[in-house]
Amino acid sequence: MAKKQVWYEVQEEETIEQCLERMKKDGYMPFGRKEEPVFEMVDGEPSYLRQKIQFKGIPIE
Repeated sequence: MAKKQVWYEVQEEETIEQCLERMKKDGYMPFGRKEEPVFEMVDGEPSYLRQKIQFKGIPIE
């Protein structure tokens, strides 16, 4: 049975390179990327916190 695609999120304490290495160890290679801003509420106003980065991984053949 073939493995399906998996989304990997770059954790706050890791670099993009570390996330890609983690994917490779799991047997996946990056096939897509998406980013979205993460906000938190400060005094009733949305305030930019960080950028959430995710990579779509597909199985390495």
